[in-house]
Amino acid sequence: MKIINNIKELRQKLIKYKVNNQKIGFVPTMGYLHKGHASLITLAKNDDNIVVVSIFVNPLQFGKNEDLDKYPKDLAMDSKLCEQYGVDILFIPDANEILGNNSNTILTSVNISTLDQNLCGAMRIGHFNGVCTIVSKLFNIVMPDRAYFGKKDIQQLRIIEKMTNDLNYPIDIIGGEIIRDVDGLALSSRNSYLNHTERTAATIVPNTLQYIITLITKDKIMQTMELITMANHFIKTEPLAKIDYIEIVDNTNLQHLETITNNAIIAIAIHIGQTRLIDNFIYTSCYSSIK
Repeated sequence: MKIINNIKELRQKLIKYKVNNQKIGFVPTMGYLHKGHASLITLAKNDDNIVVVSIFVNPLQFGKNEDLDKYPKDLAMDSKLCEQYGVDILFIPDANEILGNNSNTILTSVNISTLDQNLCGAMRIGHFNGVCTIVSKLFNIVMPDRAYFGKKDIQQLRIIEKMTNDLNYPIDIIGGEIIRDVDGLALSSRNSYLNHTERTAATIVPNTLQYIITLITKDKIMQTMELITMANHFIKTEPLAKIDYIEIVDNTNLQHLETITNNAIIAIAIHIGQTRLIDNFIYTSCYSSIK
């Protein structure tokens, strides 16, 4: 595995693969890698000749008073995981390499509309513009044939799919399934913030999703406001949980649904202590459990 820190060297390396018609798979990350990231790397290894993983904690997607300064980092652990799963190139640029000496001098950005107006976008104003700007820059640097994103961040995935289409990037966007711990909690780098008591309480997140799914599939409750009201009451049984949002939206345009359809996203964000956890389930008639 080759570790590269600057754009020029990375491009020189990748162009050799391009001219030989080798397919490049790209997994952009913010580091502190876990089995969820490993599953995306595995998808890329199966699909592509060369796999590139980037680690860049994107300051543009963090709002005021968010966790940019304390976002977990462990480059040694990340490198070990990437090598274990067969990554060919690990790209670890610093902020100056991606943004220049002062991120305030970046006058060009990629803005998204409509798809960012609810779910996490409503709570984190400007977050997805920061995501799209940096992902777009990484796409221009790596020039991959395929790029891989996890479905846990379902709004991000849908926005990246739309951005890629709108800007005519010749890249296939692949969504990887949510990888869960044995108790159902979706794997996330931010899970490391949770202490033992909070980690136990965090199971309210997948349990709430499963509760809503059961209300739909067994009790045949299809009105979304009724489902959300019942889910709110369910979450209040966990004293450490504070609701950020519970939403049921269309799987394509992310707009609120009044009634459950066969292609709906059930999405939640809950604070456990100081840690914000997100999760979702794409409902179809074929599935009735997240585990």
